[in-house]
Amino acid sequence: MKHIDEAKINSLLKIVPEAKEVEKILEKTKQLKRLTLEESATLLAVTDPGLLKKVYAAASYVKDTIYGRRVVLFIPLYISNICANGCVYCGFNVNNKVTVRKHLSLEQIKQQTEILLKRGHKRILMLAGEAPSTKDNIDYYVDAVKAIYSAEYKGSKIKRVNINVAPMKVEDFKRLKAAGIGTYQLFQETYHDATYRKLHIAGPKMDPDKRLDAIDDAFAAGIDDVGIGPLLGLYDHRFEILAMLMHIEYLEKKYGIGPHTISVPRIEPAPGSEYADNPEHPLTDEEFKKLVAVLRLSVPYTGIIMSTRETPEMRDELVNLGVSQVSAESKVTPGGYEEEDEHNKHNDRQFSLNDQRSLDEIAQSLLGQGYLPSFCAACYRKNRTGEHFMDMAKPGEIKHMCDINALVTLKEYLEDFAKPDVKEKGYKLIEEYKNKLDAQSLELLEKFFKNIDNGVRDEYV
Repeated sequence: MKHIDEAKINSLLKIVPEAKEVEKILEKTKQLKRLTLEESATLLAVTDPGLLKKVYAAASYVKDTIYGRRVVLFIPLYISNICANGCVYCGFNVNNKVTVRKHLSLEQIKQQTEILLKRGHKRILMLAGEAPSTKDNIDYYVDAVKAIYSAEYKGSKIKRVNINVAPMKVEDFKRLKAAGIGTYQLFQETYHDATYRKLHIAGPKMDPDKRLDAIDDAFAAGIDDVGIGPLLGLYDHRFEILAMLMHIEYLEKKYGIGPHTISVPRIEPAPGSEYADNPEHPLTDEEFKKLVAVLRLSVPYTGIIMSTRETPEMRDELVNLGVSQVSAESKVTPGGYEEEDEHNKHNDRQFSLNDQRSLDEIAQSLLGQGYLPSFCAACYRKNRTGEHFMDMAKPGEIKHMCDINALVTLKEYLEDFAKPDVKEKGYKLIEEYKNKLDAQSLELLEKFFKNIDNGVRDEYV
């Protein structure tokens, strides 16, 4: 597989960590510096409880130093589960006879978006299966993005549409960028070549190098915010993490920046998939927590996304160890947000979910831990993306603006959507934040807050 040196990774997996070396690496992380592959492999190999506790503490420090106590909230929107690929672990597998296939019309996509707007959502991740006709795909994707942005509820609109769809030509990526997408997200699934070829038995996705090339093609089209990740459980998770870091090193060397986000989904049962029910390389909760912490230390300025595949308890814990974005009240089937949840009667979901909490319940949980739920998308609308974002993030300049924007979006949510107990917790946290702001920032925030009280929405810096 391109850019992935399996022999080197396998040699790194033999590292036996020494306490002094681990301590030295953790000291380096306090300076918010990228780790080498060897350093990341050393931390992944830590099993001593005392050292592991220090790894977790370091990850928490780096997370809070760079991102503060903000956690960005978003929701996935599946527009189609028609797929030409034979991925043996996926409910959308072309050979899966159990799955009920759906392809939402543009009007249905807009209606789904309106339902989400009524609940307070502002950020959407749009997903679709890889349908056979690539020309029809790009036309559909572009029109779907426009349909999402056109939806409105009481003056509220979606601020940002990220997409997770199949690889395409550079000219098609350019069309998506022109349509106003945020991040282009594509998972390699597994970076282990033999495993990749064994698990992808039909369709365009059979070629692992073509999938890797899609990220390069997105960059070539001017999309400088990309998201990557493995599906954990298909192969040794330590190999996957080091291979992904190797992929990131390649991107940084070629384009000057790596991915904007990393996702770390663990395989879950899926309708019609015996493989998903019995994965070959399951990882324990402790192994999962460790890899999230190591990722936060390895690529400190990269966002880490946690989906509703994980339990509420695991998600609540991992925001302390590096996770900076979480999905909320997800449905993983096209048309899944009908008011009466009719989709639950059918086998049309991609995989099983473990966190069924509503947006309000997740917001309440974050507030209870002292975290600031954020619905902000200001950076993407101010063109603070890619290298520009990193130039501001590394010296810490971005944090100031992010805190203000997060507080503004939180107040909007509290005013328009939150239940009374969430409102109470939210305003208490806002007051705590206001006491930490300098005079200039506080003046700006109070101006925005006054405008919100007067009915103004969607202001940002």
